[in-house]
Amino acid sequence: MTKPKIYIMRLVLLGPPGAGKGTQAKQLAEKLDLPHVSTGDLLRENVSQDTNLGREAKNFMNRGLLVPDDIVARMLRQRFNHPDVRRGFILDGYPRNLKQAEGLDAILREQDSLLELVVYLDSSDPVIIQRITGRLVCSNCGLSFHRTNMPPKSEGLCDKCGSRLYQRTDDTEETARKRLEVYKKEACALIEYYQEKGILKCLTADAEAAPVLNNILELVKEYDDSHKK
Repeated sequence: MTKPKIYIMRLVLLGPPGAGKGTQAKQLAEKLDLPHVSTGDLLRENVSQDTNLGREAKNFMNRGLLVPDDIVARMLRQRFNHPDVRRGFILDGYPRNLKQAEGLDAILREQDSLLELVVYLDSSDPVIIQRITGRLVCSNCGLSFHRTNMPPKSEGLCDKCGSRLYQRTDDTEETARKRLEVYKKEACALIEYYQEKGILKCLTADAEAAPVLNNILELVKEYDDSHKK
């Protein structure tokens, strides 16, 4: 019986809001047997567990402010010290700008490691708006659905726990367009940074999730074949 391929990979998924980073990261984590690290999940976990970092973050979140980069970086540093990330990780939601990218590199240098692949999921504005404005989230377990692309089995109810689904207040078309505008301004320097490092790959992500996932897996395989013989 053929043994499953063991991947050693530190991979970042970049892309505008609604490009499918979270969806792809979860699937990649399963396929590659690597942990999915989401800065959004880290924030929620630290807040719900009332850690010192969680309390610091909550002070900003309660005032409607973005959590400062240094707090998120400290959460990442702690997460990267866990034994399950020794072979690598799939990171999404971070970095969002050049400063964060430089900070991520600094954290990895502390552990004598580095990013090996950055995949940019490029989506057109109409597709992004459709994805964002149709998103639904479980009020209990946080599982995500979509009115059209991934509807729940029972309307308005979570498939996993049966709790009510709701739409986030920032998932309106007006807010989505503003978020896109902000992202595009910051993304140029971020893309250039990883291009110069020679680790950036771009993929069109307007298609359904499955073919996009297959394309990412092909990039991972190509990298593995060329760098780790």
